[in-house]
Amino acid sequence: MKGQHHTEHTYQNKLKGTISRIVKRTFDLIVSTLFLCLFFPFIFIIVAILIKTTTRGPIIFKQKRTGQHGKEFYIYKFRSMEKNDEADLVQATQNDCRTTKVGNFLRKTSIDEIPQFINVFLGDMSLVGPRPHMIKHTEEYSQLVPDFSVRQWVKPGITGWAQVTGLRGEIKSTEHITRRVQADIWYIEHWSFLLDLRILFMTVANTLRGDEEAY
Repeated sequence: MKGQHHTEHTYQNKLKGTISRIVKRTFDLIVSTLFLCLFFPFIFIIVAILIKTTTRGPIIFKQKRTGQHGKEFYIYKFRSMEKNDEADLVQATQNDCRTTKVGNFLRKTSIDEIPQFINVFLGDMSLVGPRPHMIKHTEEYSQLVPDFSVRQWVKPGITGWAQVTGLRGEIKSTEHITRRVQADIWYIEHWSFLLDLRILFMTVANTLRGDEEAY
């Protein structure tokens, strides 16, 4: 992508070192394993009943996203929309007519993101990192933001620095995606285990308080 050679010399990847990557992966494995064993089965049963008794279609929604180094992977979510032909083309918007009543609740509470702990366990994602975009949007945004590819130096996350600093949700302008990419790059340059813990704490706090951009 354009700017790739330039950005390699401009930005510092704090997760490039072996020890940093081992620390982050070990934490991801421990947390995702504990969550999937202790909590996920109960959450899955409850959400599955809600989805199956109110709409037709699968419980889990999977979609191709762009991961680390541009590698594609399937992200998992609890299905929050009616089955539609635009799922891989159009991102969710506020008052989206495709969202079901149960799905609206799942999105507002971020419960729809919980199956991504499976992605973390498998190694496609991390608990914390830049949010992965749909393939179509990766292609579009990489043309709009010169340093977009830098955010793909690390694994995408369930939550990230951009998401806890007011840049979550629908991309409404070039300025918005530019600011989000800048926040993702800041995270990559300033990564530390304590920063990950801070972001996770802020994510939980925002979820409990209610995030207006969660839809």
